Amino acid sequence: MTYETIIYEVEGRSAIITFNRPERLNAVNEQMIHELNDAYMRAERDDDIWTIIVAANGRAFCSGADVEKVPEDGKAPHEGKYLSQYKEWEAPQEATHPFRQMAKPMIVAVNGICCGAGMDLVTCGDIAIASDDVQFFDPHVSIGLVSGREIVRVARRLPYGVAMRMGMVGKHERMGAERAYQLGFVTEVVPRDQLLARAKEVAELINRNAPIAVRGTRLAVMKGLDLPLHEAEILAESFRERNLHTEDSLEGPRAFMEKRDPVWKGE
Repeated sequence: MTYETIIYEVEGRSAIITFNRPERLNAVNEQMIHELNDAYMRAERDDDIWTIIVAANGRAFCSGADVEKVPEDGKAPHEGKYLSQYKEWEAPQEATHPFRQMAKPMIVAVNGICCGAGMDLVTCGDIAIASDDVQFFDPHVSIGLVSGREIVRVARRLPYGVAMRMGMVGKHERMGAERAYQLGFVTEVVPRDQLLARAKEVAELINRNAPIAVRGTRLAVMKGLDLPLHEAEILAESFRERNLHTEDSLEGPRAFMEKRDPVWKGE
């Protein structure tokens, strides 16, 4: 697929997916959704890619769904007969990667305006790094819409009262980078001109580790969050057992005993 709304690049073991509709504040339209889905799966299927970085060009990370594309009748777009496909029964994902079906870790480099559906990447990604100019907010109620999955996901990452304030105050109040860091919404704050470089540095740190072990760790934590603690522990141990059948699980202890850096094969 040829991309027009995003840029797909590979540096070392990392795929960098960049939102590239700066004139629309990287608002998500149907074309961008299709291109992102292709790019996410492209990175997931590439054995040479171990980590994914999502970033953006322009003064906004993502301003949510492109409101110019909202149907006049207010109904969700569909293909074929209405409600004939499973995805029409699901919450719309827009810019969100299919994180429940992906194994590779994602780092999100957030700059400038990040609102509505744009925050899905922060709440569903694995590590979020923010530039010092970032502004988080949820404008849905300010344009007469219920904030659906967006604020529900935010409420899993922020304290209840903070999430409710964001959801109900709408566009009239914004959360800055330092406040987001204090609340754990992002893991660190860096100057705008250092944002992508820092994301690449973190990706490189991750890529120094055994890739299958990283994926198993990510999945154990992510899928365990929806389970009672004991069941989550059992699930995590099943992932540990699966990893013991890989060559890398032997290479790690071998390299340690031989006092050398391990050579990971991802197999």
